[in-house]
Amino acid sequence: ALPISGGSVAGVTDNPNPARVLNLSLGGGGTCPSTMQAAIDGARSRGSVLVIAAGNSNTAAGTSTPANCRGVIVVAATGPAGGKAPYSNYGGIVDVAAPGGNMSRGTTWGVLSTHNDGGASPGNDTYGYLQGTSMATPHVAGVAALMLSRNPTLTPDEIGRAHV
Repeated sequence: ALPISGGSVAGVTDNPNPARVLNLSLGGGGTCPSTMQAAIDGARSRGSVLVIAAGNSNTAAGTSTPANCRGVIVVAATGPAGGKAPYSNYGGIVDVAAPGGNMSRGTTWGVLSTHNDGGASPGNDTYGYLQGTSMATPHVAGVAALMLSRNPTLTPDEIGRAHV
């Protein structure tokens, strides 16, 4: 269960404001673990849309998890000119691509993002440039949230079919 999506977890207070859109910028290799798929299925059953980074290995996204789990929107990254970013995973499981930057062209060719300048402990809030499918997924998650703001009855499947 994912408490963030309204699932119940023993010993944890229920979330009174469950998320309708989950942005997951994480990954690893191999097949989708059954526990990850169960968590995704549970979140979807509660109406949550899961937007997943395709990965940054310039390889088939089907080899990356949780991108290869069922029921998620998989996001690849584009560079500044609009084509596939050189690092972005790709393939048939990718649903949509969004700006992810390409800092091989210079730091400012990344996506401006929030940062914290702390090393071993929290520091000051700041901004900086990053690149990756983790920079692309928030664009798509934002569009999914806007779709839900206009029509809260949309299901995860309906948003996924729209290829936000």
